[in-house]
Amino acid sequence: MSETKALTALRGRLLWFVDDPEAAGDAAHRYIEDGLLLIEGGLIAAVGEASALLPTLPAGTHVADHRPHLIMPGFIDAHLHMPQTQVIASYGAQLMDWLNRYTFVEEQKLGQQGHAEKLATFLLDELLANGTTTAVAFCSVHPQSAEAFFTESERRNTRMVAGKVMMDRNAPEALTDTPESGYSDSKALIERWHGRGRQRYAISPRFAITSTPEQLAAAGRLAAEHPDCHVQTHINENQAEIAFARELYPESADYTGIYEDFGLLGRNSLMGHCIHMTKREWRAFAQARAVAVFCPTSNLFLGSGLFDWARARHEGVRVAVATDIGGGTSYSMLRTMAEAYKVLQLQGQSLSALAALHAITRGNAMAIGLDHLIGSLETGHEADVVVLDPAATRAMAHRLETARDLAEELFVLVTLGDASNIVATYVMGAPVIPGQARSA
Repeated sequence: MSETKALTALRGRLLWFVDDPEAAGDAAHRYIEDGLLLIEGGLIAAVGEASALLPTLPAGTHVADHRPHLIMPGFIDAHLHMPQTQVIASYGAQLMDWLNRYTFVEEQKLGQQGHAEKLATFLLDELLANGTTTAVAFCSVHPQSAEAFFTESERRNTRMVAGKVMMDRNAPEALTDTPESGYSDSKALIERWHGRGRQRYAISPRFAITSTPEQLAAAGRLAAEHPDCHVQTHINENQAEIAFARELYPESADYTGIYEDFGLLGRNSLMGHCIHMTKREWRAFAQARAVAVFCPTSNLFLGSGLFDWARARHEGVRVAVATDIGGGTSYSMLRTMAEAYKVLQLQGQSLSALAALHAITRGNAMAIGLDHLIGSLETGHEADVVVLDPAATRAMAHRLETARDLAEELFVLVTLGDASNIVATYVMGAPVIPGQARSA
């Protein structure tokens, strides 16, 4: 799919962020009750009051009128697993048993002809239907799984970050590579896909348990050779996992120390879960500028524990939020933030609607280092946009009859919202799911 070249405009209630609401309060967001978003060549060319911009449009400019709906930057998911779309909602196991009983069984199918393409197509369909325009994805150990994901993303012109999983032990033989093949396959994928169009690569050792020291060293070499690539892995999700990792790497200071020892902890490192962190580990994350990725629905579903967002902020650790499909139980970033709210409530912490919506737009864009491109409606950004109807369901419409202001309306959207609230999704200014718009 090529970039949209024609001049187009979206009209509706515009909402985006220029700062963190938890730090800047009401000054953190921009809201225009009747706004116009002008898009040219897939980029945002202008944003402002519709009354001011409409008279300036050239004759014949198409205006998609989404009033009274909200128009926001497309949502961003910082951690999910492409092979696990048919693992979601698998009953009754915690992490290590869940991996062996369900996940590794399904991931072996990615070696079958056409299966990776099927899952990539489904996943991107589902993400866009939920208003998610960028995601950071683990593929399987098979190089063709990453090829399939990037090929499908390129076809749709979506901005995605992904990588082939590296694992050479503690997994079925059909799912293991070697330090040498993991390195060479990943390097070939980086050379083919990283920076090609809107695609970016993430070096992806699954976690310390499934990689030998030799493979983590190979992953570290890749990270040193390609410093603009991301690194993604898992850490401190489950107590049994932590104990096993420490047993495998007894010379490292702690779980974080394992990744430090192999050069895998840095500002481009996206570290899934970070639930059971020691004081030293928080400090190491802060010093390295590594990102802790909070996966609330997965953490609850697998009984892993509660992520301490307040502690992360106190320690100066950057945080992203993610669905973690298929340990996570929803593709919707709205549902994800509803569960994040509950996780924090259980710890005496609060999460406002504005903070939640910032997290899944500008916040996640900053965490993955792409805030100069996505996550905002500012001029010059890529026009990945979601249109939301906060009153999409009967229950939401009924509740909103008593909403007193924008903050209350947004809290209802975050608390009760899901895919049913998505009116339209735009990728580089092009509609990619059926929308409900009328000409202005």
